Amino acid sequence: MLTDYMAILSLNENEDQIKSLTKNRPLASIPIGGRYRVIDFVLSNLVNSGIRNVGIFTQNKSRSLIDHLDSGKTWDLDRKINGLFVFNFDMHNTYLSDIEMLKNNIEYLYKSKQKKVILASSYMVCNMDYMDAARFHEKSGKDVTVIYKRINDGKKSFKNGNTLSIDENKNILGVGKNIGAKDDVNVSMEMCIMNKEYLIEILNNCIENGFWGSIREWICKNVEKININAYEFKGYVQCVNSISSYYRTNMDMLSLEINQELFFKNGLIYTKVKDAPPTQYVNGSIVKNSLISNGCVIVGDVKDSIISRRVVIHKGAEVANCIIMENCEIGEGAKLSNVIIDKNVIIEKGMELKGDKEFPLVIEKRTLI
Repeated sequence: MLTDYMAILSLNENEDQIKSLTKNRPLASIPIGGRYRVIDFVLSNLVNSGIRNVGIFTQNKSRSLIDHLDSGKTWDLDRKINGLFVFNFDMHNTYLSDIEMLKNNIEYLYKSKQKKVILASSYMVCNMDYMDAARFHEKSGKDVTVIYKRINDGKKSFKNGNTLSIDENKNILGVGKNIGAKDDVNVSMEMCIMNKEYLIEILNNCIENGFWGSIREWICKNVEKININAYEFKGYVQCVNSISSYYRTNMDMLSLEINQELFFKNGLIYTKVKDAPPTQYVNGSIVKNSLISNGCVIVGDVKDSIISRRVVIHKGAEVANCIIMENCEIGEGAKLSNVIIDKNVIIEKGMELKGDKEFPLVIEKRTLI
């Protein structure tokens, strides 16, 4: 167990390609898989690996995230010693880099007893055992270890993500961008392991030289100057940073093999409990290959879809390849295909909405159609 490790989650992620779902919330708190939030995966992975000191640095639009995290009890992080620490910066839409956020809370690093740090983002959806990566890092003796994934669909996945050039000894030679030109690429999972003292050294260096990007940006710019290598993660992972990747990740969860890996392989994925009665399936309803959360009423037909809590699907409605979030109502005879519907939306009787598998139609919160 990684008792000598702490974790820092920096949530200043690029939301340019997923703005229709982050208008009123940070990317980390987007609902996913029917009853989870995006951040649940990385938090659960850290806790399952034995980490009990987690600092989350977030900025604007954080109400839903803070409500979801609460005291951290769901992840066994409501503790007198260590636990969950949320640093919320409401800067009236002024962007702060994680270097600035850490600089303003440097006492958190000094007061933490752990000697090693895992830096991560929220939007890498996977089920990872960090103990394997930590052992690799410690054995290598490097200053920094970056976790990466070798993918074979780079033309579709991890667009604009960092790519790594790696030699046969897992040393990182250079960092580039995935522009979708080829399928086989090594993509950074935006997770780094290092000693806490080295992180503080990086912070001091950045401040002294006026560099106000992110820690990961500094590492990428100085990869030739620092002692750095890479650890390969071989399991399933998706970066949820666009509408298409969000849709693809949800649809992947309908695969039994991927579902079993994501939610059970290296420990369970935990989320905030919301009490609701079991879903009611009315006589005549048809449900195929779908994830249905509790509290729903299903009268129509549902196929290959993710349905969140307290959704009502009326008689004659047809829902296929859709993601429907909490408290939505699909009217009688409505037909939906390849649609993402945010919370508290009402689709009126007889409406027909159709998107594309690569470019699904998104209906924003509190909309009447």
